[in-house]
Amino acid sequence: MSALERPDKISVYGAGSWGTALALQLARNGIDVLLWDYNPEHTALYERKRENVNYLPGISFPDNLHCTDSIEAMVNHAQNQLIVIPSHGFRYLLKKLKPLLSKSHSIFWATKGLEVGTGKLLHEVLLEELDGDIQYGLVSGPTFALEVAKGLPSAMTAAASTPELAQRIASAFQGGNYRVYTCDDVLGVELGGAVKNVLAIAAGISDGLGFGANARAAIITRGLAEIMRLATSMGARSETIMGLAGVGDLVLTCTDNQSRNRRLGLALGQGKGVEEAIAEIGQAVEGAKSSHCIGLLAQRAKVEMPICEAVHKVIYKGLEPKQAVKELLARQIKSEF
Repeated sequence: MSALERPDKISVYGAGSWGTALALQLARNGIDVLLWDYNPEHTALYERKRENVNYLPGISFPDNLHCTDSIEAMVNHAQNQLIVIPSHGFRYLLKKLKPLLSKSHSIFWATKGLEVGTGKLLHEVLLEELDGDIQYGLVSGPTFALEVAKGLPSAMTAAASTPELAQRIASAFQGGNYRVYTCDDVLGVELGGAVKNVLAIAAGISDGLGFGANARAAIITRGLAEIMRLATSMGARSETIMGLAGVGDLVLTCTDNQSRNRRLGLALGQGKGVEEAIAEIGQAVEGAKSSHCIGLLAQRAKVEMPICEAVHKVIYKGLEPKQAVKELLARQIKSEF
């Protein structure tokens, strides 16, 4: 298969809203898509109804999109495997895939987060589990699932271990109202997607407290500085953080209530508890898990990330949101740059 040749088949793991939206985009581009869910009752329901009635009701599946709960069927279906499950299940799924994969397979993901407990980036988890013996990449950017599923104009970045794979991934998704750019900075794209989730919680907390547009703009701007500080210290490129996977995704998730992370922050700012707020959202909220992991990365890189640290204290240490803001504002005066 040439770099620019669009794959004819792709397997997509994760039938939540985001996985289903990406499966829809791929299928609309003429690719035969097999969509996986661990629950056979879900896959049977989606096949019968020809839509994801749980997460994207009313949006019909094209004829070339089908569902399964069989990992073996997924691996046999396509050389290109797309993982769109929460980050805490990433390593587990790779362990299931490993004995079934061949060197002809490639793996890419649209999961935004870090491994809980270790703070490892997902490409590090993949290299550990698959012994670095497979091509890999990811897609990321300012994209909400519902808007992608509806076919509204969207853009994202595809980064990969080789330029050829990045082009192949991009060619799979580009079409209709969907624009895809390529990049070789896997690390930068990963960090942008992970850290922005934590900052979106901070923006939501601020708005939940009623602090207004000024405070939100400050959080976005200084939050971007935190992403940049961490990313460049780890070897990522600053231009990646200033692109779709960095500032683009940060602005999106900090300003629109389609973001689960922002909605979690809003609920916390309005006085709800963490568990209650996440239960009401009803889906994985990656930023809640990532806030601890981002702290681990910041310690290793020896960089300050005060906004992310404040979010971690609110979620894991019971710090009151108002007190968290007070502590941020009371920090010693320093140069902006």
